Amino acid sequence: MSTLKILETVHLPTEHGEFSMSIISYDDNLEHIVLERVIKKEETPLIRIHSECMTGDIFGSHRCDCGEQLEKSLNTIGKSNHGYIFYLRQEGRGIGLLNKLKSYNLQEQGLDTIEANHQLGFETDLRDYNMVADFLSSRNIKDVKLITNNPKKSESLRAANINVERIPLPTTTRQENKRYKDVKVKKMGHYGH
Repeated sequence: MSTLKILETVHLPTEHGEFSMSIISYDDNLEHIVLERVIKKEETPLIRIHSECMTGDIFGSHRCDCGEQLEKSLNTIGKSNHGYIFYLRQEGRGIGLLNKLKSYNLQEQGLDTIEANHQLGFETDLRDYNMVADFLSSRNIKDVKLITNNPKKSESLRAANINVERIPLPTTTRQENKRYKDVKVKKMGHYGH
């Protein structure tokens, strides 16, 4: 049985709209963030499950498309009547910031992002989305519009009996992130970007 707990909630006005922000604790004892926008609760919510990416989300790194994904999702959900952004503390597909930087160095030596993670002794993707399914179930939300290109996120919610309509999330392909994006499609089964 999970230990989903809402630790604190505040009103959060942003350039993307009005949200409430909650800190959620789960089985991993990390402080995850949920931004919630509810104007018409009866509408099917738009949701984004976003794993922390300090390099992309905060510093605007072009090595990935994470920051752009988050920005577009905030814009879209901020204009909606019902939506959630789940900001999960799973840096580097779950390997942490330090190991992510080690992975970057291995990529500069010719490995792709998956090969680099394997070289460091990690699986391809260690992220877990059960917290999101538990949160939605606690709100009796059975249908969502999920903003994602990652089929693993949809599968995780469907396994919890949540109906998922996928909303594509196209991002800019740059010289610095083209290989990264290609690997996600070819080796991880992501939908095209």
